[in-house]
Amino acid sequence: MNPFSQLFGLYIHWPYCLSKCPYCDFASVVCNQPDYEQLLTTYQRDIVFFKEKISADDCLTSIFLGGGTPSLIPLDMLENLMHVIKENFSLASDIEISIEANPDAITYEKMIGFRDIGVNRLSIGVQSLNENDLLFLGRRHTLKKALTCIENAQKIFDNINIDLIYARPHQTVSDWEKELTRALNLGLNHYSLYQLTIEENTPFGKNGVKTVDEQTAVELYQVTEDIMKKNGVCSYEISNYAKAGYECRHNLTYWRGCNYMGIGPAAQGRLNYLETINPSRVPDWITNGPKCTQLTPTEKNEERIIMGLRLKKEGIPVHILNPVGVDKAIQNGWATLRQDFFYPTETGFLLLNQLILLVTP
Repeated sequence: MNPFSQLFGLYIHWPYCLSKCPYCDFASVVCNQPDYEQLLTTYQRDIVFFKEKISADDCLTSIFLGGGTPSLIPLDMLENLMHVIKENFSLASDIEISIEANPDAITYEKMIGFRDIGVNRLSIGVQSLNENDLLFLGRRHTLKKALTCIENAQKIFDNINIDLIYARPHQTVSDWEKELTRALNLGLNHYSLYQLTIEENTPFGKNGVKTVDEQTAVELYQVTEDIMKKNGVCSYEISNYAKAGYECRHNLTYWRGCNYMGIGPAAQGRLNYLETINPSRVPDWITNGPKCTQLTPTEKNEERIIMGLRLKKEGIPVHILNPVGVDKAIQNGWATLRQDFFYPTETGFLLLNQLILLVTP
């Protein structure tokens, strides 16, 4: 089976936020009054660019609006954008259409509007269920606002994710157990649970903010795995947990090495061996179209290994790996082999970066 033909996604990057969080390293800027007409025109230009590079048989299985804070997109603009997408691409009858939202940047009425346009999966950036840590993380919403947002979303969407950040400074295992249990009591189908990482060019990095020590980080990860599994929301990727049938199809597109298009500033795409990258700055993106590069088979293979080894239930074909590294990984207890597929163990996932270096040819 062609690994590039199983899923086909479209990523739309919305670059604007109401404020910039101190841990955020994403391509986003603060702007309250963007030029929506110019943005729509440039998104349309990117769409036409990709239409000319795909087959008429290609069918979108997912659309993901990320950012930034894409819940800030005006409904009429999103409706127009979806119209352009439908004019230029074939859409699967069961297409997954996700949008990211911040609790302070979406209303009940706007959720209904998104649903009516076709959005069927909402991902809410909650980040913490602790009031003090919401302040520490620079979030604009309160805990009450987040819980109200989730409650409203549950009246409108069947498929809801929340993001939470753990391994925050001074966070104990007991603290996280309580917070995670509270999150599970919300009864959602999907949870994205990320350990806090400090990037040098963020305010946290510049101010010397430190995460928990390595041993505590390991304990927090293991507690997360145990609690989620006991509650029937199992990990299918190293940071993502879902009830059966609610895995994020769009993100699986990346992790399985399938094809996807990326429109908007900083958006990337992969069409077989064609890599596309848009400029990160909005003015540069508006002026210039996507830059194209042909990946070599070696580069494509490395990318498939890096992404694929994040998956918990889907192994990597052993023939694409370094056989010496595979043997050593198995000897170390970092991985197992089943029917010519290579699977990291829990120890392997804890040492994933080392494992990737070991088995990449």
